[in-house]
Amino acid sequence: MIRPDSPDTVEPHVIPGSASSSSSSGDNIVDLLRQLGGQGSHLAERQLSLIKAEIRESTAELKVAIGGMAGAAVVGIAGLGVLLMSFAYLLADAIDNLGLATLIVGAVTMVMAFVLYRGAAKKMSATHLAPDRSQHTLERTPDAIRGDLTQEQAR
Repeated sequence: MIRPDSPDTVEPHVIPGSASSSSSSGDNIVDLLRQLGGQGSHLAERQLSLIKAEIRESTAELKVAIGGMAGAAVVGIAGLGVLLMSFAYLLADAIDNLGLATLIVGAVTMVMAFVLYRGAAKKMSATHLAPDRSQHTLERTPDAIRGDLTQEQAR
């Protein structure tokens, strides 16, 4: 274990030897650029680590939620079957024909399922699945590195 006060301790965002003074200003600029590159690399690694941790945490929560939803779907489908059969029996009492009542209830249910499916299919178009914000950020990154964010204001 390395103690913080030991001479072997190096901060990850500081490049060793960059604090030494040199005789020419060209060397200072090179050192500064090297240090800037090291710090930028360190920052990118830290952000990537943070993103990975957030994704792991979200995935674990998502697995639990999906399990709960699957259980609810199984119970809901069983309940829907019982409810539809009760509608069929009630309709059979009214028209004195169980087969026809079951057929009518089944047909109405299928029409309702088709309407729900079509509505969901419209919402699930390719334009809604595109990662617009991430794409916008990636397009903006080169401008941000250069310090030119005037294009952002024009949008």
